Amino acid sequence: MQSTYIETQQISFQDFKSSILDDYRLGRISREMSYLGRREVLTGKAKFGIFGDGKELPQLAMAKVFRNGDFRSGYYRDQTFALAIDAVSIESFFAQLYADTSVEREPASAGRQMNGHYATRSLNADGSWKDLTAQKNISSDISPTAGQMPRLLGLAQASKVYKSVKFDGSEKFSKEGNEVAFGTIGDASTAEGHFWETLNAACALQVPMIVSIWDDGYGISVPTQNQRAKADISEMLSGFQRKTDEKQGCEIIQVKAWDYPALMEAYAKAEHFARYESVPVVIHVTEVTQPQGHSTSGSHERYKSEDRLHWESEFDGLIKFKEWILDYSIEIEGNEEYLASIEELDLIDAEAKKLVKDGQKKAWEVYQKTITDIKREALLLIEPLKNQNTEVFNFIENFNKVISVSKKDVFHLIRQTLLSTRAQVSPERNALKAKYEELLKVEKDNYSSHLYSQSQWKATNVKEIKPIYSESSEEVDGRVVVRNNFDKIFEKYPQALVFGEDAGNIGDVNQGLEGLQEKYGDVRIADTGIREATILGQGIGMAMRGLKPIAEIQYLDYILYCLQGMSDDLATVQYRTRGGQKAPVIIRTRGHRLEGVWHSGSPMAGILNLSKGINILVPRSLTKAAGFYNTMLQSDEPAVIVECLNGYRLKEKQPDNLGEFTIPVGKIEVTKEGKDVTLVTYGSTWRIVSEAAKELEKVGISAEVIDVQSLIPFDLSHEIAESVKKTNRLVVIDEDVEGGTSAFILQQILEKQKAFKFLDSEPLTISAENHRPAFASDGDYFSKPSADDMVEKIYTIFNEINPQKYPAIY
Repeated sequence: MQSTYIETQQISFQDFKSSILDDYRLGRISREMSYLGRREVLTGKAKFGIFGDGKELPQLAMAKVFRNGDFRSGYYRDQTFALAIDAVSIESFFAQLYADTSVEREPASAGRQMNGHYATRSLNADGSWKDLTAQKNISSDISPTAGQMPRLLGLAQASKVYKSVKFDGSEKFSKEGNEVAFGTIGDASTAEGHFWETLNAACALQVPMIVSIWDDGYGISVPTQNQRAKADISEMLSGFQRKTDEKQGCEIIQVKAWDYPALMEAYAKAEHFARYESVPVVIHVTEVTQPQGHSTSGSHERYKSEDRLHWESEFDGLIKFKEWILDYSIEIEGNEEYLASIEELDLIDAEAKKLVKDGQKKAWEVYQKTITDIKREALLLIEPLKNQNTEVFNFIENFNKVISVSKKDVFHLIRQTLLSTRAQVSPERNALKAKYEELLKVEKDNYSSHLYSQSQWKATNVKEIKPIYSESSEEVDGRVVVRNNFDKIFEKYPQALVFGEDAGNIGDVNQGLEGLQEKYGDVRIADTGIREATILGQGIGMAMRGLKPIAEIQYLDYILYCLQGMSDDLATVQYRTRGGQKAPVIIRTRGHRLEGVWHSGSPMAGILNLSKGINILVPRSLTKAAGFYNTMLQSDEPAVIVECLNGYRLKEKQPDNLGEFTIPVGKIEVTKEGKDVTLVTYGSTWRIVSEAAKELEKVGISAEVIDVQSLIPFDLSHEIAESVKKTNRLVVIDEDVEGGTSAFILQQILEKQKAFKFLDSEPLTISAENHRPAFASDGDYFSKPSADDMVEKIYTIFNEINPQKYPAIY
């Protein structure tokens, strides 16, 4: 083998031989897992399968340079790599294929993700961090093509941050910043914007990142030449190649997927550049084969030519590896030494097949036992009811005809039986009902737990500390409150950092970070390029490595660029790992009512609907915003905090306990008491609602004004229902479009809080027009609810009740 760019040591031929044959054995095991996995799907034991066959050799090479503390952010083809670093076993591979809900048997996602989605567990059972430097780490995979890339940037940047940032416990996350972040992506997915945005940012930031591109010539059925401007991604990336002594760009290495020694050399070089020079590297792995096609959903014979299929069978990586092993010889002390005979390799092949079959059988039997146990318990309680009810007898008969029983079949039988026997009162039925409730509780936990943290650090556990004011408390601009609070935050939390467009040198466009870069340095208070998706990705990745990142998205409208990552990645981290990983990043943004189509939109309904799993906080003032930052920095959950863009120059009294006071999430505030109608709103609209409430008082209507403060979680104490119980009328006022956030708030109040039973009038929502806001103050007035709109529409409720007392306005 050629010399490498990393330090090497002399090993004996026997050790070399053992290493080669171990790699061959692992490659064969992985291939057999792919073959058998496909058969398990096609015979109906699993719903879907997607496998890593054809990519075994480059993943074995990648595993060779993957160290403790390193992270991978990849996609669903990397089973060989996961096997090589002991992140998956044969049994856990098949447990995931069957969607086994046991964390012990399927530690990556407890059956919540389809197969091929890998993750290591970063957290202990209580939600505390493990020592991530003592293990090899895989950040939980997601399916959206290139969606894994932005997070990769943050995982890599964390190493650079840890070179200068230390705090109590930081030794659990990094050893002097020497860790590398490895990314994997399919060749066709490099057509996605997330790939280019991430690579561009990595080249600018110079972070230790290695991206492997598995190039098999197709994106499902579409050939490479139809995917990008150039068929050869290395050629397209040539402008990214760094120049000598230049602190920009990346290294680009191209290597064939079937060339074992060249792959070892390529990854050794890549590791050197990334780990020791902090240079990003792209490894373009060409001539990758995909023996079973894209997935179990179709056959690649439909779109690949006979010549291509013949070439793939000839250049299969494991076949070429076998040929290389058989051809290898070396003379040692006059003797010709060989790695293995054909008989030895055939024996390894046979052993691999048996190991995989045994592992699959064990995984299936254990998984099936969880279902047969439920089935046995249910039938034991249902059988006594069949003699009392003919329908139940028929239910059992039909159930027994089901060939492959799943949990849903058992639950359907129980629920059918309970519905059919609803008029029956008997110990047998009571026993069945109790069993159903017991089983349902378990399955609710299996399928619906950990959307939010279940640890002691969950956001709702953070104790409220009220702002303290004294005679010496100053009246200052709102931006000064948030700036001075950030100053206290960065002093208190060495692991806290903020980054975004204009966040560093000029202290953000509204001066909420004024002077802080000079005080805390450009690592912790940093500018970024205009690239919102990867700003979010930086936050996710760094939060996964124990830092406390605040990712600034300059305006609320711009958060739409982040919404895919927020929805598919950040919001689901705790859920899709069943509490195995977390990413408590704070997304700082500003918005609500201002000027123009692109700077005053309120896409809150989209954020609410697509980001369940993230706390959505909408403070009405900069003091409230500061309190939310103080709260969320004590939590292990992610949050979006929307500062009021029109509040930076408004005067607020600055609390004396900056950096300490907290605003509880999920708690509303009654800002004005009233007895006739409850007005519910949030954010900048609160000021206008308060103005409208004063006008309503002049016409004899006493309005209670409520600021929800926190949209997710929403009013956990159901205080709004108590207000409606007093006033018997409800109006929800929102600057989002019709059926947007107002619909969510109304659903929470009427359905969750059961406030409908207290209403004497139809509930009313007052929202914005369905278009984006037009420009200037008149645009705001006619596009979003004005105080005049609110007064008139609320007055109409009372006109309907008592037209004599409240005569019609028009």
